[in-house]
Amino acid sequence: MDTRFPFVDWFRNSSPYINAHRGCTFVILIEGEAVAQGRGEQLIQDLALLHTLGVRLVVVLGIRPQVERALNEDGITPRRHGGRWVADEAIMARVERVAAEQRLWLESRLSLGLPNTPLHGVEMTVVSGNLVMAKPLGVRDGIDFDRSGEVRGVRDEAIRGLLDRRSLVLLPPLGYSSTGEVFDLDAAEVARHTATALSADKLILLGEACGLCDDSGQLRRQLAPLEAEPELAAADPGSEMARHLGAAVGAARHGVARTHLLSWQDHDALLGELFTRDGVGTMITQHRYEQLRRAGIDDIGGLLELLEPLERRGMLVPRSRERLEYEIDDYVVIERDGMVIGCAALHAFPDARMGELACVAVHGDYRGGARGDLLLGEVERQARSRGLDALFALTTHTAHWFFEHGFGLADVDDLPPLKREAYNQARRSKILIKPLE
Repeated sequence: MDTRFPFVDWFRNSSPYINAHRGCTFVILIEGEAVAQGRGEQLIQDLALLHTLGVRLVVVLGIRPQVERALNEDGITPRRHGGRWVADEAIMARVERVAAEQRLWLESRLSLGLPNTPLHGVEMTVVSGNLVMAKPLGVRDGIDFDRSGEVRGVRDEAIRGLLDRRSLVLLPPLGYSSTGEVFDLDAAEVARHTATALSADKLILLGEACGLCDDSGQLRRQLAPLEAEPELAAADPGSEMARHLGAAVGAARHGVARTHLLSWQDHDALLGELFTRDGVGTMITQHRYEQLRRAGIDDIGGLLELLEPLERRGMLVPRSRERLEYEIDDYVVIERDGMVIGCAALHAFPDARMGELACVAVHGDYRGGARGDLLLGEVERQARSRGLDALFALTTHTAHWFFEHGFGLADVDDLPPLKREAYNQARRSKILIKPLE
């Protein structure tokens, strides 16, 4: 009897990432809401797993909801301005107390090595301390922020020494001044400055949202800082999204290769992002090794090379260089390290409020990574933005893929008049249509 275990296939597919992440430095922000909502235990187990796989970890622990609960219990309402509260002595006393409690809680959980627990046999040393230097926000817009501060610097050499000794470094959102004062800091700012100072391989921000979505609600997998800045400008000041986007854009601008926006509400988010091909959140990176974009004239050579094997096998209708040049504005491409590895076209028939999804192709070496889904999603987004009500496609070989993506069989009479007249009866392509909701 052939018994299959899906986990085994996943483990085999994750092995390149296990090897790639070994010895890397990750700065991970866990917002306080994750612990407040009971997700702390699972995240600690994931951190322990990363540690056993050789990842060097710096964890920044947010404490905002825990402090707010302490303030509510004591009947204290903090003044707020520009997304920050004014940390006077009463508020700061509770910030310091909660930070100590959360640090002790995390240290105790990471020390749990009992049999029959996921942490059995895992030895982890957790170190915290005066590793973040701070300065006061001062007076802004006529408001004295008192003990609310901003990051002045990070003791990166000290942190590197701790990581070299296989310690997990824990940073609460607190900073210390040269005069011995303690300041309340924004946890996302601490994470950004730390990742930048360490030249971290990754900055991972675990918040409530799963990442950035487009206008149709589709997750945006990858953005450059320039693409993320409009989203940052539109976010509410002081909101979690504004704080995380600000940290991500700032980190990318200062040398952090990749920042990941993930949701702590997804139990699989952290490991799913790190050990699968496509990930589960949004990645912001200065250097886009693979991107989806509109095609240009310079892509003609790459398109011809991509399409030729499929045309030779009869899977696509042959397209001449001249035709591609004429229709190039209809195409989107996936480029990886300067090579066109995927494409699709949207030929619009506005009078019929329909569009043709044409020339969907992915290079043979890069199939199986949901790139076809990515191309389809972009064509659907463009079609909706142009006011089209449906997509149609003609295919001889891949009808099953279209069925799996919401297309249904149709007749020649369902095509726009111009396409109906040009339909090749000898080729006998199946006609498929998908309504756009």
